[in-house]
Amino acid sequence: MDFLAIGDVVIDAFIKLKDARVHCNINDEDCEICMRWGDKIPFESATVIPAVGNSANAAVSASRLGLKAALRAYVGKDEYGQQCIEALQHDGVMTDLIEQQDGKHTNYHYVLWYEDNRTILVKHETFDYTVPRLDEGPKWIYLTSLSDNSLPYHQAWIEKLSHWPNTKLAFQPGTFQLKMGREQLANLYKRTDVFFCNKEEAERLLGMPAGTTMKVLLQKVQELGPKIAIITDDARGAMAIDETHQIFHCPRYPDTRKPFEITGAGDAFASTTVAALSLGKSLPDALMWGAVNASAVLQEIGAQKGLLTREQLEKNLANPPSAFSVSKL
Repeated sequence: MDFLAIGDVVIDAFIKLKDARVHCNINDEDCEICMRWGDKIPFESATVIPAVGNSANAAVSASRLGLKAALRAYVGKDEYGQQCIEALQHDGVMTDLIEQQDGKHTNYHYVLWYEDNRTILVKHETFDYTVPRLDEGPKWIYLTSLSDNSLPYHQAWIEKLSHWPNTKLAFQPGTFQLKMGREQLANLYKRTDVFFCNKEEAERLLGMPAGTTMKVLLQKVQELGPKIAIITDDARGAMAIDETHQIFHCPRYPDTRKPFEITGAGDAFASTTVAALSLGKSLPDALMWGAVNASAVLQEIGAQKGLLTREQLEKNLANPPSAFSVSKL
């Protein structure tokens, strides 16, 4: 097994709105979507996409790039759970480690999609998490979003990883993992080889004010233990710090098209970067791989439809619309 993603799987129901307004502050940040209160609001379309979520997106990304990818996740023993398993199998993801639990509901989220952005209404089912029995460790574990009862599950995986010194760990924390804080997951951060989050998440994790420089954020995250820390910053691309404390900046892939829908771009960037590292690419090259795949996801609805095969990715990488490279800072 090259790549084992661990996290919750979900079904996304995209509701494309056409009668709404967005209000932002003077810097076009801290935006809020507004709709008429107590009214019937027409929508343009509804699209249901099974087997998504950070971990499932990562597993599909790795599979399409040619890795032997598996997913450890939980779904309900219901129709939605079966749809998720079948969708993953269709994309070549090994599903042997997915458990269907009686009396539980498969996670189902509603995505309010307006123009090129979205707001997601989330509700996480509480599953009974356990670490599966495995004869040997995978080359990479990709740990990401889990529900708020998962702290013992994290601790169990850290114990498992203590017996797999050659298994590398990528950590892309979700909402509840960030809320757990640095102290409760201290051993996890120390064991992490590659860490991913966005700039706002880094500020919350570190308890630092908005506007803290990316260089400081990278250095402070690395002090928690990760060998490599990577932080994305929306249209400004991503920055990374490696084991030698060298800092890199990777811009967005210069696609001239306007984003169609942004869900999953961060997952595509992070998982593709890890896939490239697992294939022996340098960190700068891996970041460029991630940017190419994230750009492709921006052109489709949902987190997985735009994910590229390795052949497609390498073609796009070799033929960017304009200059595209990683710089050292």
